[in-house]
Amino acid sequence: MGKIAVHEFVSLDGVFEDPRWTAEFGYAEAMGRAIGELTSASEAILLGRRTFEMFAPAWSTRSPEDDPGVPFFNDTPKYVVSATLENADAWQNSHIVGGYDANTIRELKDRVAGNIYISGSGTLVRALLADGLVDELHLFVFPVILGEGAHLFADGSAHTKVALALSEAYDNGVLHLTYTPAT
Repeated sequence: MGKIAVHEFVSLDGVFEDPRWTAEFGYAEAMGRAIGELTSASEAILLGRRTFEMFAPAWSTRSPEDDPGVPFFNDTPKYVVSATLENADAWQNSHIVGGYDANTIRELKDRVAGNIYISGSGTLVRALLADGLVDELHLFVFPVILGEGAHLFADGSAHTKVALALSEAYDNGVLHLTYTPAT
């Protein structure tokens, strides 16, 4: 049985939208290792429609020389949660699982041997958290207050308790906070 591991870049005020703002902080080597550990433990990728539509053209045209994450993102089976997307042909190894349904996600967790990796996909992540389906929440918190943008946990998000499992600080000021379900 797989577990769902969510990876998000967020500002101090919780903005996760369009993470181009993270570039000014650079990419600490230890941060790259942490993300590499997440992806290397994963056997599948789960994405919401909007994130899929942003990731597909960005990753499908890159080569391993451009980014060491390319083999993971292009070769790994991808499952897209969408009630409106007609096909996932824009990116190899992509499959539509239909609109959000907690039972469909539970079945996917049962089928996948390793972790299921999620990045972005805020609407999906909020639903998974509300249904108790997130096993690890990896927040990479950047030392900036953006003041505007989509927040990972928008007003009206379900009240969900989590437990801090790990914390790391990087030399670029980013904190990696790993949360698991509270017991």
